[in-house]
Parts: sequence; structure tokens; C-alpha cells
Amino acid sequence: MELFHDVNIDWLGKKWYFLAFSLIFSVSGVISMGMHWAKIGSPVPLGVDFKGGTQVEVKFQNPPNQAEIRSAVEAAGIKDATVVQFGDASQREMLISLPESMNEAALDAGRQQIKGALAAHYNNPVVSDSAQVVGPTVGHQLEKQAGLATLYSLIGMLVYLWFRFELIYGVAAVVAVFHDTLITVGFFALFDKELSLTVIAAILTLVGYSMNDTIVVFDRIRENLRLSRREKLSDLVNRSINQTLSRTVLTSGLTFLTVLALFLFGGEVLHGFSFALVVGILIGTYSSIAVAAPMLVAYQDYRASKGKAAVLPAAKRGK
Repeated sequence: MELFHDVNIDWLGKKWYFLAFSLIFSVSGVISMGMHWAKIGSPVPLGVDFKGGTQVEVKFQNPPNQAEIRSAVEAAGIKDATVVQFGDASQREMLISLPESMNEAALDAGRQQIKGALAAHYNNPVVSDSAQVVGPTVGHQLEKQAGLATLYSLIGMLVYLWFRFELIYGVAAVVAVFHDTLITVGFFALFDKELSLTVIAAILTLVGYSMNDTIVVFDRIRENLRLSRREKLSDLVNRSINQTLSRTVLTSGLTFLTVLALFLFGGEVLHGFSFALVVGILIGTYSSIAVAAPMLVAYQDYRASKGKAAVLPAAKRGK
């Protein structure tokens, strides 16, 4: 199915607008992360998965009031607890998180503290037995492993594209994915949203999704290079992007609508996960066109300025 026929958009002619857009959001995210780092010692707010703490699910007989629950918990001596709606409002469930400032020995007692605090103000609240307890030590280990998982995925993709195409293709794709990750995490800092393991899972999903989108464009560039070696590279890249535009809009557009529905109706627990997907899919699709592909042209221009062959090396033929 092809949505667009005979598209002739000069993508490379708009590279300075793309660069300005990327710089605005990248720099804004970095500044926001720096402000968070100065304030809380972390570039983004961390969820219980990383900073440690206790999460308890509570079901009420009547529709709960967040402010009243927070007051009841504070009256029991539990300070800085976070109270959010869990699932659909009709389920009358709340998710109560205790801060990481509690020591590991006291974390397991958090569930009993919450249960006692609520029992004094509500009629038989049902406290889930599946309370999530994460100590600070475990949280720091998870934080380190999440960072390494993202780094290893980028290195693995660079190596794959090096052998599948050429090194410059791999470098351009990894720079684009790093750009996507930076802006997505920057949005979490800008909007003061917590980073959790589910968000890391979303980011790793986006790394693969963005890379796949970029590879589709690169593969078309490679094929056109074989057929039109004398064509100006900027024109060839523009033509390659336009030829894959229908596929990009269909796949990215449908995926975006799905995650947007998840963001709007998925509830508080999936909010961070779906937010990362919404931002990441938009930025990932954009970077395949506006970041990765122009880097190939910039590479050729650099070679030409050094008096070297001004032809981008085509990828190796598949066997």
C-alpha cells in the first residue's frame, strides 16, 4: 500500500531547520537534567525500582480521596509518601509509595505502617499482599544495569551495521538513536516524570524501533547508489527518503496511534511507559529522516573537503 506517489520533498534542503529543532530539545533536556542533578543527585526523578522504597496497592470499599489518604498516612508518621490512582477509577484502587529515605531493614515494615494508618481512617481497606519492596542497594544495581543494557544495545547495533553496510552507516544510525534517547529522557526531566524499569523497557524498544526505521532508509540509499553512482548524493538521499515515506508514515503512524491510546487510557501505572513510547516514536521517525540520512551527506562533504573521493561507499552486496 502506497500513500504518496511521486513525492519530491527536499529534505536535505531543510537540514538547518532540523538541526535547530534537535538542538532546542536536546539542550533543553540537558539543562533540565542538570537542574535535577543539582537538586536530587539524579538527572531525572527515579522510581522505586531505582531509588528503593516500598509500593503498596490498596483497594477501598468507597471511591478514595487522594488528599485524605495522604493526610492519613502522614498522621501515622509516614512522610513524603506518594499516592496515585491505580488502574481504572471504578476499581477504587490506589498505589502508595514510600520514599527511599527509609533504611532497608525498615522497608518491609512499610506495608504494615500503611495498613495501620489506613485502618484508623477507613473501613476495612484491602491491602494487597504483593507489595513491591526495593532496597537502596538493589535500586542502584538496577540503575547501573539499565544503563549498561542501553549502552550494549547501541554498541551491538553499531557492530551489526558496520558489517551489514559500512562503518559510516553504523555511526550515523547510532548517533540518531543516541539523539532519540537523549531527547526522550530529556522529556522525562522537563515534565518531572519518574524513570522506572518499564520506562527503560520502552526506551530499549524505541532503540530497536528507531534503528529499524533508519535501516529501511539506508537500505534504499544503498540500492539507489548501486543504480545511480553519478547522481549527486543529496539528491539521491532525498529520493530515497521520499521513496520510503509511505512505509514510514504507515508503520510509524499506526504504532503512534496505538501508544497514544495507551497513554490516554492506560492509567497511571502505564503512564511513564506509554509517555516514553509516544515521545520516542515521534522523535525516532524524525531522526531517521532528519539526523541519520543527512550525516551520510555530511560525511561525503567532509571527504571532499579533504581531497578524498567524494563518493559515499556503497554497502557490500548481500551474498
